[in-house]
Amino acid sequence: MSLISRIIRKEFKKNDDLRDSGLTTPEEILRFDDIVYGSDPQWHVLDVYRPKERAGEELPVIVSVHGGGWVYGDKERYQYYCMDLAKRGFAVVNFTYRLAPEAKFPASLEDTNDVFCWVLANSGAYGFDRKHVFAVGDSAGAHILGLYACICTNPGYAAKFAFRAPEGFCPRAIALNCGVYRVDRDNCNNKSLALLKELMPKQATKELWGQISALPYITGKFPPTYLMTASGDFLKGQAAILAAALTENDVPFLYRFYHNPQYVLTHVFHCDVRLKDAQACNDDECRFFKGFCEEAIPDGFDAAGRLRDEKNGKRLADFFKP
Repeated sequence: MSLISRIIRKEFKKNDDLRDSGLTTPEEILRFDDIVYGSDPQWHVLDVYRPKERAGEELPVIVSVHGGGWVYGDKERYQYYCMDLAKRGFAVVNFTYRLAPEAKFPASLEDTNDVFCWVLANSGAYGFDRKHVFAVGDSAGAHILGLYACICTNPGYAAKFAFRAPEGFCPRAIALNCGVYRVDRDNCNNKSLALLKELMPKQATKELWGQISALPYITGKFPPTYLMTASGDFLKGQAAILAAALTENDVPFLYRFYHNPQYVLTHVFHCDVRLKDAQACNDDECRFFKGFCEEAIPDGFDAAGRLRDEKNGKRLADFFKP
């Protein structure tokens, strides 16, 4: 393991411990913990959170792909953020996946696929609405989720991997937060390159390096996307790059740039559930997802994620420009 991985694991844990200090499971949340979804009981585990008041109801689902620079993180670090989403009327799946450098690309993608397979197979037991499966990812998790969306929507890209997504499946819509979408090995800063070397096999070919950027594989079938960054996000330039690619491919998306003049909104600020701006962002994203549910199509969206003319119900645009 490189020095950068050891530093990230130490510093990120310190910051996350401080962020979540004193938080407890909300009274209104019912949780199912440590469910094994794969072959490795240490890494292949997930939690499910649901609002207690919706017991017995079939709910839309949000699958959360955690961040951490590919080398750090687990479901415990995301439990309070995910339970905060569940309070908004969703069943939320919060999972741990194998990390680099111990597990190399595409291990995290394989694990992500296994989780979606688990969601579909266990919809009856946990009250999941299979027609409305959504996903969120931030930082490295947004990178993983972006690649997975390409696997679900681009057969040529999917053929590059040994595993297969469920036939005909794609998340109904996704939220990509403070993520990485274009990886240029030759133009990375030293820190990013060191992390990517942790992620990739030592003998990775040029072709394999080409598989870790979502941009070349986005098509018009890519799922509708809530694309978010903030003024203090060190990856904010990546959001503009992805917005251009989504626009070029006529993919419906909503691009939000969060800023507070009183203090800096940093990378993945939305995970700090005590922060007013995080609550606003999480409200916005859940409202976006609810716009794709048959029973709730608010705020100018139609069921396909396109902008409506509120005056006469006609479509105004097929996609959203940044």
